[in-house]
This record gives sequence, structure tokens and C-alpha cells, in this order.
Amino acid sequence: MARGDLSNAEWAIISPLLPPERGRWARPAQDNRRFLNGMLHVLRVGCPWRDMHERYGKWNSVYVRFRRWAEQGVWDALLETLVELGLTDNWQHMIDTTTIRGHSQAAGAKGGLIRRALVEAAAALRRKSTPVQTVKDALSASF
Repeated sequence: MARGDLSNAEWAIISPLLPPERGRWARPAQDNRRFLNGMLHVLRVGCPWRDMHERYGKWNSVYVRFRRWAEQGVWDALLETLVELGLTDNWQHMIDTTTIRGHSQAAGAKGGLIRRALVEAAAALRRKSTPVQTVKDALSASF
């Protein structure tokens, strides 16, 4: 297991939430855990899919499964289930400001009313979605 890969306890929680994969064209399906670790590696490091480490399998196979799960709504269902279980909150998955360019109005130009409304809506959503127990807390309590 490489640094950043899912632990056995994390995998035990997540594995039942992922769809089973069937092999295509007489090939056996690859391991969901290895592919998920590859997906998380790419998203965590920010590297292109083609630069994904080979220990996770063929980059194109991992990417195709990532896209298929996105189209099937697997990611949304997974996050929603983890939120319902109280193991994470959906606030941390909503917006990453490093990838969103700020508009001149966000710096105090015209449009302050819209900005305030968005900030208030985000704060209300955060209050609603903040769990009592995080994934880290749940895992440390079980050991």
C-alpha cells in the first residue's frame, strides 16, 4: 500500500458502495480498490491521467472507469451515503477556490449583494452539512 492509498478500514466502508465491475470482451475486471486508489492519486496530486503511477494499472482503464462512475452518478451517491452515515461532510467537496478564478466584482466592485447572498447560502449549507463525526474520528474510534 502506497502513501495516500485507502487503508483496510476505509476500504471496508467504501467497497460496498461501489458498483461491481464486469470484465469486458472476455477480459477479467480489474480490482476496484486499485483503480479507486489510482483515481484518488490523480485527484490528490493533480497530475494528468497519463502520468498516473503504473502501480494503479493502465491510466486509460482507470480514467474510463472514473468517467463511467461519474456518468452513472456513483460519486454523488458515494458522497451522499458518507454524509448520511456522518462520516464526512459535503462542504469540503463543493468548491476548491484554487481552480475558480475570482471576478473583479468579488474584490468589492459592483455586485456586493450577489456575493453576500452566495456567501450566506454557502454558510447555511455548511451548517447543514457539517457532520458530528468525521471519517477520521469514526475510524480512530473503531480501533
